[in-house]
Amino acid sequence: MHRPVPTALRSPPARALLALALVIALGCAFPQEGAFYRWGTHRDLLREIAVAGILSCGMTLVVLSGGIDLAVGSLLALSAVSFALLTIPLGVGALAAVVAVLALGLAAGAVSGALVARARLQPFIVTLAMMVFARGLAKRLAGGRKVSAYAAGSSGLPPFFEQLDARVLGGNVAVVTLVLFACVAVTALVLRRMRLGRYLRAVGGNAEAARLSGVPVRRVLIAAYALSGLFAAVAGICQAAQETHGDPETGMGYELDAIAMVVIGGTSLSGGRGGVGLTLIGVLTIGYLRKILSLNAFSTETRLMLTGAIIVGAALFQKGRA
Repeated sequence: MHRPVPTALRSPPARALLALALVIALGCAFPQEGAFYRWGTHRDLLREIAVAGILSCGMTLVVLSGGIDLAVGSLLALSAVSFALLTIPLGVGALAAVVAVLALGLAAGAVSGALVARARLQPFIVTLAMMVFARGLAKRLAGGRKVSAYAAGSSGLPPFFEQLDARVLGGNVAVVTLVLFACVAVTALVLRRMRLGRYLRAVGGNAEAARLSGVPVRRVLIAAYALSGLFAAVAGICQAAQETHGDPETGMGYELDAIAMVVIGGTSLSGGRGGVGLTLIGVLTIGYLRKILSLNAFSTETRLMLTGAIIVGAALFQKGRA
């Protein structure tokens, strides 16, 4: 006999918050000699999840439109390599390099969106192809090596790398954490205050009905993937700053992390329902889970298996709608 879901747990936000609360309770139960209660632990956690969280902002927009973007991890690597190449061996100014890399990410995402919207190819196929292409391009640009300040002909590590990876507010918050929250704020602005946000939900809910209602479906899809590419570029710049180099191998599997954060937060993979607030809850849930397992000396293999099991559990939990 089917048991109805309690009224208090019928909304995705309530379920997402409950999942986060359970994970935090787990940390309180296993604090590892009080480490979980120290602010430094939470500060480091927020820094560690910043890059994946930024990717999840773009993923939220794509998933709301009814699509998926498997290319964000590779675009992150391409952006990290491009930024490192521009600023380290070529000596381009930080601002110009940031603008160039953001334009690259935006263009790559727009190409994926155009193939989905105009060529009517499946998002899975299009972004899988972009994932492979961007990874290969990153390796080609880097010559199969990390682009670092220790390479021949380098003029040293630009100050921007240290500035982006620094801590502010008395050393209590990492700059990349502030970048994450800025990306969340921008995504929330798009979804709540701009016409594009309403269009994204309409297209994800029913693309044909949206088209008949006058929604420019093709342009909306292109915009969604372009913004996802833009956020991937932001994440790539942050990754390069954190690692102090551009690594063509970085970001592998990050697209799965971003999807997991979106799903655990409660945004529907079928599109039309969800938001970046839910995604932020999913980001924190995954981040705290990994931090707690790390504090308690669980192996990487065990952490991956437990994370996978919890993702499935969260998806089943979110499925139980009234």
